[in-house]
Amino acid sequence: MTWSEMWALLEPECWNTLYMVGWSTLIAIVGGLPLGILLVLTDRGGLLQNAVANKVIGQVVNIARSMPFIILMVALMTFTRWVTGTTIGREAAIVPLAIGAIPFFARLVETAVREVDGGLVEAVQSMGGNTWIVVRKVLVPEALPSLISSATTTVVALIGYSAMAGTVGAGGLGDLAIRYGYQRFESELMWVIVAILAVAISVIQFAGDYAARSMHSRGSRSGTAPKLRFLKSSTATSKAV
Repeated sequence: MTWSEMWALLEPECWNTLYMVGWSTLIAIVGGLPLGILLVLTDRGGLLQNAVANKVIGQVVNIARSMPFIILMVALMTFTRWVTGTTIGREAAIVPLAIGAIPFFARLVETAVREVDGGLVEAVQSMGGNTWIVVRKVLVPEALPSLISSATTTVVALIGYSAMAGTVGAGGLGDLAIRYGYQRFESELMWVIVAILAVAISVIQFAGDYAARSMHSRGSRSGTAPKLRFLKSSTATSKAV
């Protein structure tokens, strides 16, 4: 197989992989971020301490995380058909990809938020800040570098999931590697796909690490005292309103 023939196959599948991973990452962040924060808030000693809610949410997340992705795709076929009208194609693959990534990202968010200094939370509470202010002004900003790293890990995991999604006709580089590299013995094409995925993951990981380090350095330079003064003024403004 010549390079021009390979590229004719690779170009559309690269876009399919990008489409699936991009949308599923966005949905996973939108769904996993509040879920992970809720796990922290409802835990023992949390601002919304509720043992029953915490156990229920935790069990749902654990069950979803423990299910192999290939089984999750099959189990969600009825739901996928209801959402997208089909079980084949890149749009259909986004549903199990996102549902599988949400609990994965939620646990990473939980770990990141737990690392936030409890003294900042107590300081904001002493100023009269409510739960929403603590989350918006303390927990999320302080955990942002770790959240960026968590999102990077999720994207890398979704790239691997998207390869498995190709087994049910979702397309993408994984599907191309299976159909041509494995079934048709086009080993050159398979190794090109491996190289593309390796480069893509390396670039994503580098970009995520750089962004996380930049946010961490910016937070270190800003210091705790200015943050508390800003939070105090924000709290006073919200109370006045």
